[in-house]
Amino acid sequence: MTPTRIPLAGRLPSDRWRRWDVVLWLAPVAAYFAFPAHRVLGSQVIITAIFALSLDVVLGYAGIVSLGHAAFFGLGAYTAGILAHHGWGEPITGLLCASVVAAVVGFATSFLVVRGAQLVQLVITLGVAQMLKEAANKAGALTGGVDGLSDVTMWRVLGMFGFDLAGKTAYVYCGAVALLVFLLVRRVVSSPFGLSLRAIHEGAARMPALGAPVRRRLIAAFTLSAALAGIAGGLLAQTTQFVALEVLDLSRSASVLIMLVLGGAGRIYGAFVGAGLFMLMQDFLARRDPVYWQLWIGGLLVLVVLIGRGGVLGLAETWRDRLAQRRSR
Repeated sequence: MTPTRIPLAGRLPSDRWRRWDVVLWLAPVAAYFAFPAHRVLGSQVIITAIFALSLDVVLGYAGIVSLGHAAFFGLGAYTAGILAHHGWGEPITGLLCASVVAAVVGFATSFLVVRGAQLVQLVITLGVAQMLKEAANKAGALTGGVDGLSDVTMWRVLGMFGFDLAGKTAYVYCGAVALLVFLLVRRVVSSPFGLSLRAIHEGAARMPALGAPVRRRLIAAFTLSAALAGIAGGLLAQTTQFVALEVLDLSRSASVLIMLVLGGAGRIYGAFVGAGLFMLMQDFLARRDPVYWQLWIGGLLVLVVLIGRGGVLGLAETWRDRLAQRRSR
C-alpha cells in the first residue's frame, strides 16, 4: 500500500533551519562584497524588509488590515532621532526605546482596531497615522516639523564601529538586527500562538468554541507588529541621521503593503523578497526611465497578482507543489 503524502502547502510551520535558509541569508553577505557601491541602498532595503515583516505579522498571519502602519515606523524613527539629537546617540538602547514607544502606542491603538471589521481597521489605522503626522508637524520645536529633525549624531555601534558615508557599518548593523527580528518572528509564527493567529485569520468565529481568546491574541499580535515597525523606523533614523515628516506619510504605508503583496503575505520570507524586488526595481527603472518607471512597476504588480495568488513566493510554491506531484506519480 502506497503511503499517503502530506501536501507541501499543508505542513505545519517550523523554526528549524534548512539548507535553503542558510543560502538565503548568505545572499546579503555576498551582496556586501559584490556590490560595495550599493551598500547604502542595501541597508535601506533591509530596513524596509523589517518594516514589511512587521506588517506581515498582523496582515498575513492575524488578518488585520492596516493602512497606517507608518505611524509606528515614524514613532520609532522620531524616538531614536530625538534621543540622538539631545545627546544620547547609543544605537542599541536607542533602538530599544524606539521599539518600546511604538509598542505602547500600538497596544493603546489595538483596542480600537481589533473591534471592527476590515474596513473599520483601515479607517482607524489610517486615522491614527494622520493624527500622528499632524502632531509631529505641530511639535516643530521637538520634531523639526516640515524641515525635519537634523543633527542626529550617532555613537559607535558597540563602542567600536562608527557610521561611515560608504554605508559599511549601517549595512552590517541593519543586517544583524534584521536577522534577530527574523528569528523572533519565525519563532512566534511557529509557536502555538502563531498557529492560533492563523486559525483566527481563517475563521475567527469558530475560535472561541476552542477556548482561544481571540481578542487578546489579536492585541498581542498588533502590539508585537508595532514594536517591530518601531525598530525599522529607529534603524532608518540612526543610519541616515535625519528624520523627515514623510516617515509618517500614507505613501510609506501603501508602499510597504504593496511590497508585502508582491513578495507574499503570510510567508516568512515574503517581506524580504517583496521589499528587495520592489526597491531594486524602483532603483533600476528610475534610472532607466525617470518619467514612466511607475508604469512598469504597476504593470509588474498586476501581472504577479493575476498569475499567482500569494505573490512571488506563492507562485513559487505552486510550481514546487506541481513538480512534487509529478514526481510522486
